[in-house]
Amino acid sequence: MTTLPVTLEDVRAAATRIAGHVHRTPVLTCRTADALAGARLFFKCETFQRVGAFKARGAFSRLTLLSEEERRRGVVAFSSGNHAQAVALAARDLGAPATIVMPDDAPALKLAATRGYGAEVILYHRREEDREAIARRLVEERGVTLVPPFDDEAVIAGQGTAALELLEEVPDLDVIVTPCGGAGLLAGTAVAATGLAPGIRVLGVEPEAGDDVARSLREGRRVAIDVPETIADSLQTTRVGERNLAILQALVEGVVTASDLDLRRAMAFLFSRMKLVVEPGGSAAAAALLAGKVPGVAGKRVGVVLSGGNVDPVRFAELVAGLPA
Repeated sequence: MTTLPVTLEDVRAAATRIAGHVHRTPVLTCRTADALAGARLFFKCETFQRVGAFKARGAFSRLTLLSEEERRRGVVAFSSGNHAQAVALAARDLGAPATIVMPDDAPALKLAATRGYGAEVILYHRREEDREAIARRLVEERGVTLVPPFDDEAVIAGQGTAALELLEEVPDLDVIVTPCGGAGLLAGTAVAATGLAPGIRVLGVEPEAGDDVARSLREGRRVAIDVPETIADSLQTTRVGERNLAILQALVEGVVTASDLDLRRAMAFLFSRMKLVVEPGGSAAAAALLAGKVPGVAGKRVGVVLSGGNVDPVRFAELVAGLPA
């Protein structure tokens, strides 16, 4: 098999680098969820991570590799919110200035948090401007280091540390399911999980309206789509990362989709039964499992990553209103 861009050793090295910078998040269970899914579910709650999402892992993994000169010059990132906050926090903690390119329709909560960590925010129009082009221009003009949200070896390795922790706590899992946008989390999870537990199945879940990763796996190439119309703002990616797709093709069983209604129902369930506030994209893996959309999990032990909890309280209430727990 062709050598993959990220290895288990890379994930372990990332875990060492980020120790002390990120939280070891809890793993929770719920018998009602087990009954609904027909499986034993173990929820890895990255909602309790710093910045409220798993993205802190990848950001610290990448920024801890910067030289002193690179830290002095600073970093730039593009993100709709969670990666933005993570890079801003990591830059603040490590003494580097940060500039974040964010869409002008990003959730106000995420914009405020990113600015609150001290980052300069540059807004762009999601459907009319190219965020990557804006970031590349800043790299050329300012000499800063680009920190991609998912298509980067150190970022992927950092995201894989969540699976390392999960398997340390629950070593006999049969399956791990994660949300999937650009596939940094899914790729890192696949590297860590299959490296630690050969034979484990790894699957991703993306929004029904934004199935670029599923299409890319079917067609064997990176498929680009328009910005998907979905409540899952953290999963509104338009194309899977190049490094990420290579890992997924080698290690991941597949990617399924969840509808916005599935996401809302999962958010309502997780709040009412487990007292967890999970943002729409962060609930994707749970949503697909609770809706019976993940194949072959009956009677299995399944790790479920809840990837983030950054959602405005009013918006959260609107999304879960009227839905059964």
